[in-house]
Amino acid sequence: MTKTHRIARLATAAALAAFTATGALAQEVTLKLHQFLSPQANVPKLILDVWADNVEAQSGGRIKVERYGAMALGGTPPELIDQAIDGIADVIWTAVGYTPGRFPTTEVFELPFIVEDARAASCAFWQMYDEHMKDGEFRDVKMIGTWVHGPGVLHTTDPVRVPGDLEGMKIRGGSRMVNAMLEQIGAEAVGMPVPALPEALSRGVVEGATLPWEVTGALKVPELVTNHTEFEGPALYNLTFILAMNKAAYDGLPDDLKAVIDANSGLAFSVFAGGTQADADAPARDMALDLGNTIVTIPADEARDWHALASPIRADWAAEMDAAGMDGAGLIAEAEARMATCAAEMATLDIYGR
Repeated sequence: MTKTHRIARLATAAALAAFTATGALAQEVTLKLHQFLSPQANVPKLILDVWADNVEAQSGGRIKVERYGAMALGGTPPELIDQAIDGIADVIWTAVGYTPGRFPTTEVFELPFIVEDARAASCAFWQMYDEHMKDGEFRDVKMIGTWVHGPGVLHTTDPVRVPGDLEGMKIRGGSRMVNAMLEQIGAEAVGMPVPALPEALSRGVVEGATLPWEVTGALKVPELVTNHTEFEGPALYNLTFILAMNKAAYDGLPDDLKAVIDANSGLAFSVFAGGTQADADAPARDMALDLGNTIVTIPADEARDWHALASPIRADWAAEMDAAGMDGAGLIAEAEARMATCAAEMATLDIYGR
């Protein structure tokens, strides 16, 4: 080796050492985030991208979050939770109800007329996850956030003002509890993940759907149906959502990068996610009004017939929980108490991004 070659090699080694010392070659981690909506929909745009951008920034660029919407990594929405468990994706966002009965404790927040405020319910959901589900139903994932959407609304081809108007109508439901509620009221419940809804409506497979307002724009629902029924007071129904991470992917991070994930997980993020999703309802509702659609708002005093028809769902669910060795009535009471406490303390909570 010539003297010139030796000098060149020493210079290259010195440059590499300096490069590493500045962090340019520091450990890099790529996390694949997989979910079922288009990247332009509200949840990816307003919640998931915010989370991913914060993780990337707070890691100093050492974590990169690749975002895959509309099931771009393959599979179907009900398979997302197993993709997180099996490592096909590193992080997933999904509706818990896509896997009916698999995570039964979460269903307490999907019971009819139990949730009035998405932020308070998302707060209570995280607390009950931490108390009852972390080492049980969700032991196979690292949980980042748990939340509910804003009030569930009926979107139908024909107007719905009283329960009898739903008699025999084929309505898309998003979870086991929602489908049970629809059947109890008299509709024919049709279970399907939300991405399948536009085609089902356009082909007449269903005559309506249960959805929060915020997602209707992305699915073009106000262009496919012209009637919408909402309720004052507690919502007709809600769905539960989780943002979850593969445990091995989390466990394999160095401590300082685990701290970044932890700082962007938990109660504060859950309340942010639920509140952000609920806040996106109003603009979507305005879009339906701009199209000239009819919005029926059921006053609280007129919702009593709906409450009475749906009430057996609570009793049936509590009995199922009892049969599984859990205190069903106790879980309902705990959820209601936690939501009330969370609502009262909301102004003092440390909310993600506030």
